[in-house]
Amino acid sequence: MILSASRRTDIPAFYTEWFFNRLKEGYIYVRNPMNFHQVSKVMLTPALIDCIVFWTKDPTKMLDKLALLSEYKYYFQITINGYGEKIEKNTPHKNLIIEAFISLSNMIGKEKTIWRYDPIIITSEFDIEWHCNNFNSLASRLGNYTNRCVISFVDLYKKCERNMNNINVNSIDDSTMLEIGSRLSKVAIKYNIKIETCSELVDLSSVGIQHSKCVDDLLISKVIGQTMNVGKDKNQRDICGCVASIDIGAYNTCSHGCSYCYANYSDTTVKNNILKHDPKSPLLIGEIGAEDKITDRKMESYVNNQLDIFSICDK
Repeated sequence: MILSASRRTDIPAFYTEWFFNRLKEGYIYVRNPMNFHQVSKVMLTPALIDCIVFWTKDPTKMLDKLALLSEYKYYFQITINGYGEKIEKNTPHKNLIIEAFISLSNMIGKEKTIWRYDPIIITSEFDIEWHCNNFNSLASRLGNYTNRCVISFVDLYKKCERNMNNINVNSIDDSTMLEIGSRLSKVAIKYNIKIETCSELVDLSSVGIQHSKCVDDLLISKVIGQTMNVGKDKNQRDICGCVASIDIGAYNTCSHGCSYCYANYSDTTVKNNILKHDPKSPLLIGEIGAEDKITDRKMESYVNNQLDIFSICDK
């Protein structure tokens, strides 16, 4: 089983205590986002978890707790965009996140510390030149601490449009994506960083950018030192290349307040949910109620029972 922590919220930034309480207890309850009263019990014992994929904008709170993950294999994806308060209003300053990124990379190795520069948003202020200069500035500081950067272009879902009314976002066509990709690729090459795209139909292979798997069976094989046999995640969009995983997060629970976020409906909903959070509860938000139906989630290892052919990532 591959654990995703999480596409739906930022567990490392806001729910670290809860997460490690759940590892200690050995299980977690996860509500079905499409059926509130349908709850899965997910076992968290090291023998069942092939790898944990962490997604975060701020890994700071994890740095002194990595010893608690000694029985697990994992890697981190850390978003550093540098938009500032106008778009990422509650996210710590980029310099603080860069420092945490570097510290984490020094602890676990740069192959397991992935930089995400996403989503790319074009406005009159954050134009192509701004992105090229900003990306160069970030890459110059991160280049020695990661091998990989994942980019994407903003998707204006209806709920995102509502949150971005005051930003005047420009649409990005394929030719603009190609131009941006080409210029960022040249910067990345300078700092020995490989760029890949996340959930994008556009073909940027002509400028050296391939499609990515954020939950990546090939990377996980290297991390765990064994080959994997796992298919595409059927719960994700067709253009998403990620392999199957179990996400343990919940929507409307992230406090970063990013205007482009697809996982939050409104700030009010997020604030109300946070008030229901108990670090000791098996659920991220709230408690089990009388109408809830708990079922054991079927779990299996995706590891091939063969001799190891990969080396564990060097630190």
